[in-house]
Amino acid sequence: MEGLTASSRIALLVFLLSVVGAAAHGRKRVVSSSSDEPCTKMTLYLHDILYNGVNNSANATAAPATKPTALSTTHFSNGTFFGMLVVFDDLVTQGKALPVGDEEPAARAQGFYFYDEETRDFTVVGGTGDFFMARGIATIRTDDVQGSFYFRLQMDIKLYECYV
Repeated sequence: MEGLTASSRIALLVFLLSVVGAAAHGRKRVVSSSSDEPCTKMTLYLHDILYNGVNNSANATAAPATKPTALSTTHFSNGTFFGMLVVFDDLVTQGKALPVGDEEPAARAQGFYFYDEETRDFTVVGGTGDFFMARGIATIRTDDVQGSFYFRLQMDIKLYECYV
């Protein structure tokens, strides 16, 4: 994952949000009457700290699940590996800052990713807490890249089926 730059983008293939919040049990189902007007809109930030194999094992939230081969490392001159699979369990916050101390994140995102384009859309298909059985779209873009081992994604989420 060396050489991660602003032009290198990350795609989330599996996007499962597990929200810290009240359970949807006993809530009313709301379905948007128009594709232009979601029942809920929000912006959240995903923070990914890739394990670098040396000194960040205490705070890493993602790690490569495959070992690069000689063939895959030759595809990109910037040192990135074509086909490298990374598994993550990342913090999701309402603001751009990472949680500090006892501060709780707004959610957790879990799954795997690989390199892709700058902006991408994903289907939201449920979760827990406030996302229980929710349906919608998450538009994701890279918001910040710091070196080879940290990036932050901005997630603009529109839910068209909600529980309130």
